[in-house]
This record gives sequence, C-alpha cells and structure tokens, in this order.
Amino acid sequence: MNQKIAYQGEPGSNSSVACQEMYPDFEPLACSSFEEVFAVVADGSAELAMIPIENSIAGRVADIHSLLPASNLQIVGEYFLGIRFDLLGIRGSKLEDAREVHSHIHALGQCRGIIRSLKLTPVIAGDTAGSAREVSSWNDPSKVSLAPPRAAEMYGLDVLASGVEDDPTNTTRFVVLAREKPLPARHELPENVITTLVFRVRNVPSALFKALGGFATCGVNMTRIESYMVGAEFAATMFLVDLQGHPEDGPLKTALEELAFFTSEIKILGVYAAQDYRIRGNGEHS
Repeated sequence: MNQKIAYQGEPGSNSSVACQEMYPDFEPLACSSFEEVFAVVADGSAELAMIPIENSIAGRVADIHSLLPASNLQIVGEYFLGIRFDLLGIRGSKLEDAREVHSHIHALGQCRGIIRSLKLTPVIAGDTAGSAREVSSWNDPSKVSLAPPRAAEMYGLDVLASGVEDDPTNTTRFVVLAREKPLPARHELPENVITTLVFRVRNVPSALFKALGGFATCGVNMTRIESYMVGAEFAATMFLVDLQGHPEDGPLKTALEELAFFTSEIKILGVYAAQDYRIRGNGEHS
C-alpha cells in the first residue's frame, strides 16, 4: 500500500501539485479543511501533510499559525512552489462571455489585474481546483475559474487566458508535517537547517525587544516572524519564527537559552533541512 500525503483542497490544486512534485511516490489524500488534514496524520491515515504557510504576495495563510502549535504534529520539511494561474471556462466559451470569476480568496487577490481589466465579479470559492470543478458542472459560459494549469484538463475546461497572475515571481511556501517524534540530531541533517518555533513573551516592559536581542547578539538569522493574539483578552501574544540553524549549534543554543529568560512558553515546531530555493535565491523552483 502506498504511503499517503494529505492536503487541503481538491485534485489539481496548488497543494496537490506540491505533493506530487516533492513526494511523487506518495498517494495524495484530498481533505476538505486544514483540521481534517491534521486529523488524518494524527490518527495514522496519512504519513505526511502538505500545508501552505505563506505566500510571497498574500502573506501568511490564515489559521495555520494558530492550528500548528496545537496539532501535535511536527514540521519535517518545506517546499517552495511557483504559483501559476489560468483563466478557465467551459468548452467553447470565449473570454468576452465571462462575467463572474470563481476561485480561492488568495487566488483572486493574486490576479487582480485581469479581474479588473475584464471587469469580472470575483466570487470566493473554497479551493482553486474546486472552483474549476464547479464551473465545469455549471456549464455556464459567463462563469470562469482561476485555477492552476493542471485543472483545465482534469475538469474538461478550456484555457481562456494563461499565466494571469499579477507577479511572475508569485511563490507559496509549504511545510511538510508528520506525527511528533524526537527532533533530528545535528548530524542527521545537512548544513543548512531551519528551526521553527513559537514563543509567548512575558507581560513586562520591552519583553519582545529583550527576547529577540539574543538572536542579534548571537548572530542568528531570523527569516520570518509572525505575531498573533491568544484568546479574546488581547493581552497575550504568541510569535512564530523561522531561524537559520539547529538548536545544537552554539549560536542558536545560546540564543534560545536567553530567549527563555523573557518568555513564558517556547515550543519548537520543527527542525528540518532548508530547501535549495532558499540557498539559490534566484527564483528557480525544484
């Protein structure tokens, strides 16, 4: 039996493409929600999950920052996918027939130019590939879908316009999740490593400044920081950060020890190999 990798969305979505490109020998398992993705990995129905965490244009993916720490899953890898969108319509339809464009909210936000130029009414769908399936089922030439190129053949649609994303460098970063296990030792990973963690600062003046100071003094590169509120009191803030290095490396080890003085909670979500995309920095995708 093939190992499975779960993702949120439908076949033909960008998440399914990321699964197929990074794990071609795994069987993709489509799920209706991120919560379902986490659940099927936690109960052993799938070995891995592929989750979008941030986009170069749209920013962070909603809910992931709060779902991850409570999921009891561990980040074991990352993948960068160049995002491409085509405008798809039913067979025989024409671009001038289009009145409504259906897609995921992030896709609509990443293709504002063509939506504006064609004066289309954007309609939010749960998923890019799902919107292609719906457009196919409606059989209405006035309704079109913004979806990845593979969705056209998959759902029997015509490509009315290709490469319609506003920015050709549009890229989504995915993280690969597995059930929790001991973090990999330094010798088990290559030189370039990412450590992802969340922490909560103490409720004292300048706590965040002091908490982050250790990374600066120890020369640890922080490639990402996101903040989000905890609960409804607007009093507690969690921070999610990506750091270059392994917790066993001297500089990061010292910085984490200093971080503990100014925080009430620290949880490492994963220690994993940095994908080559980070190292190349030239816009190519593996």
